[in-house]
Amino acid sequence: MSILVNQKTRVIVQGITGNQGSFHTKEMLDYGTNIVAGVRPGKGGQEVFGVPVFNTITEVLKEKKADWSILFVPAPNLKSAALEALNNNLNIIIITENVPIKDTIEIVNIANKKNLKVIGPNCPGVVSNSKIKIGIMPNHLFNKNGPIGVISRSGSLTYEISKHLSDANLGQSTVLGIGGDPIIGIDFIEALKLFEKDKETEKIVLVGEIGSDTEERAAEFISKKISKQVVAYIVGKTAPEGKRMGHAGAIISGNTGTALTKIQTFNKFGIEVAKIPSQIPKLLKN
Repeated sequence: MSILVNQKTRVIVQGITGNQGSFHTKEMLDYGTNIVAGVRPGKGGQEVFGVPVFNTITEVLKEKKADWSILFVPAPNLKSAALEALNNNLNIIIITENVPIKDTIEIVNIANKKNLKVIGPNCPGVVSNSKIKIGIMPNHLFNKNGPIGVISRSGSLTYEISKHLSDANLGQSTVLGIGGDPIIGIDFIEALKLFEKDKETEKIVLVGEIGSDTEERAAEFISKKISKQVVAYIVGKTAPEGKRMGHAGAIISGNTGTALTKIQTFNKFGIEVAKIPSQIPKLLKN
């Protein structure tokens, strides 16, 4: 078992004929992901690495079944593409960055009303059991299955931490990049609930960033609702106030959202916080 996706998950790639869409389609296929179709208006009838391309999702679903769609669609066209997927009852992963906040709010609200999942935007995606990847994570870093669940707001640090875990013989059940924007779909708390229920996940790593209060709320939730060991790592200890650091959500305002306040909150609730990524495996083994 894994959270959100498994080996049987059927995937559509929206924006499959673009540079990023086609490159990551090949990477996902190589990893073992079951991609049933791609979508690009005006490109129906083509193939990308053996994957048939359709003009619309509606056309795909007349011939095939699907569970998730991953979107490699430019930000100005993202909302319409996401709504097309949701209106066809597909869960979605939004890789696209610079999505307007008002568009994300509308997308997430519609998904919630339809009881569908949204991962992202501005996220690396999800990989489970070393058997399925829907996203842009480097294949070679996610090759060891095991009992550690990872939730992260950071893309590149997700990769680094997963490598540290694998090198320490701590494989991962599911690695989930939730995205670094101020408004996202699945957040820390929802992901924690999923990992708590997952029998294959024994321990959890939470990778947070500066900005917002999502980590603080997650820390309190962990103290009340999560029975499994959680180790946290917070990025941005030296970030200056008011300056955006990488993600749109990574910005400090006054005393809110600093790395220090987040670390203090985790400490208050008895949750261990690693000082550097390479310390995480040792804390998990203790």
